[in-house]
Amino acid sequence: MTVNNSSTETGDLFALYKEMLRIRLAEERLAALFADGAVPGFIHLSIGQEAVAVGVVSALNADDTVASNHRGHGHALAKGLDLSAFYLELLGKDEGLCRGRGGSMHVADLSKGMLGANGIVGAGMSIAVGSALAHKSLGGGQVAVVFFGDGALAEGLLHESINLAKILGLPVLFVCENNGWSEFSATSEQISFKFESLATGYGLSYMCVEGNDVRKVAAAAKKQIADTRAHSVPSVLECKTLRVRGHFEGDAQKYRSTDGTEIEDHDPLLVAARALQADGISEDDLAETRRLIGVEIELAVEAARKGSTPSFTDALADVYANQAGA
Repeated sequence: MTVNNSSTETGDLFALYKEMLRIRLAEERLAALFADGAVPGFIHLSIGQEAVAVGVVSALNADDTVASNHRGHGHALAKGLDLSAFYLELLGKDEGLCRGRGGSMHVADLSKGMLGANGIVGAGMSIAVGSALAHKSLGGGQVAVVFFGDGALAEGLLHESINLAKILGLPVLFVCENNGWSEFSATSEQISFKFESLATGYGLSYMCVEGNDVRKVAAAAKKQIADTRAHSVPSVLECKTLRVRGHFEGDAQKYRSTDGTEIEDHDPLLVAARALQADGISEDDLAETRRLIGVEIELAVEAARKGSTPSFTDALADVYANQAGA
């Protein structure tokens, strides 16, 4: 690999690019598995939003915590979840991270600080606030982060969570992935206010960033998280990004018109690749990176296909506490 600019910035961008590419290829493979009927339930892909997950998590420490939403594969993988265990979980296998019981919308790994994806819009906010309260009480210096979409701005829980975090002085970063859509409707037709006005109204530090440029996301997240960690105060980061796929995989998107140019202009992988090539990384280098990550993903999928199907009896475990004498 030949790099004309040997600065650490180029190396850092290449590392971020590889993580985004890993998420992109993992989700594209997941879409194929879903189409083949190998994935139970629905899946909501984050294709086009990889820069937000990777950029924000790059500013976190290993013991910081993350709460996610229904479009949470990218957040989970960026936080370090094992790829094989991830696929095992989404394929509903007993060896999965949650023994196949969480699936796509509830995948979690507490050992990595991943508190879980969540099928209820906005529900991760209160989980992150609770985690931030624990961090502050234990005095370990960790922060909590919650990812949510712009559709969640209409949820009352957002206001309650931000208000409580401010009153208690909690180290939590609220990250809004503003992709312009609230399920099947344009968010502009459902939300009557700007998030900046809401955040500053509650006295929170607010930043808005181009969410398809991983360098800009990482820089903004680094600043907000550093302030949150140092002063134990909540803050907000709004990332303007793009939802490439439908609300869920299989969504016909008849409510939406696109000619593809928007995606090409703002694809976070293309944005990063162009910057890397400008710094001397060749197309062959990028192609080899894609090949190696593809091999990693296929090995993980192959392992997941061989996983065990949970028994019905085992599936009932951990639902109710064992009663004395039972």
